[in-house]
Amino acid sequence: MFDAIAPRYDLLNTLLSAGFDRQWRARAIRSLALTGRECLLDVCAGTAGVALAARRGPSGARRVIGVDFAGAMLEVGRRRIAAAGEGHGITLLQGDATRLPIREGGIDAVTVAFGVRNVEDAGMACREMHRVLRAGGRLAILEFAYPTLPVLRQLYLGYFTRVLPLVGRLLSRHSSAYSYLPASVGGFPPPEQFATLLRELGFVEVVASRLTLGVVYLYSARKADKQGPAPSTA
Repeated sequence: MFDAIAPRYDLLNTLLSAGFDRQWRARAIRSLALTGRECLLDVCAGTAGVALAARRGPSGARRVIGVDFAGAMLEVGRRRIAAAGEGHGITLLQGDATRLPIREGGIDAVTVAFGVRNVEDAGMACREMHRVLRAGGRLAILEFAYPTLPVLRQLYLGYFTRVLPLVGRLLSRHSSAYSYLPASVGGFPPPEQFATLLRELGFVEVVASRLTLGVVYLYSARKADKQGPAPSTA
């Protein structure tokens, strides 16, 4: 599905989010307090939107590694990286979020933008992110949610379950991709539950921040400076 929509993925993201997708990515990167020396891992990297944003500015990440399972998405990302002249600073790898091809403690910061809900075992993916982070390293996860205010929730559900799938289907030419989106959001744990999962896996300073009236949450966290074995969630 992701390979099929790769050519129009970025256009649809911007169109269907009314341009807020760039603001959400920028907010996530700011939460990492980068200094320009970090090696950043972007999980579910897609077409490299976060990877490119993380390299911008004087305090952008020194190096970015992106991992995604969808080869066609990564090909679009590589073309974007080449066009931006960032081939020296960004590397994209095809891989599994639950088996990251990164050594333990080898990463300073981890990002995931709207991808963790697509992983079959989100808990295992978060455990892997914890494993690859160095002690004190920071995590930023963006994910969709449903607003809690009743009137806003009804309006948003109408857009999210009717308008968005229709427009997405017409522009992506894929029959089910943008029907999958609201279904996957509905199946993802609510913010409080997901924040609790991160704490159970050993992350500290976990904060779930509402963005854009609660349609998106930014989960920020840190790996403890001195780390024992992560608690089991079995």
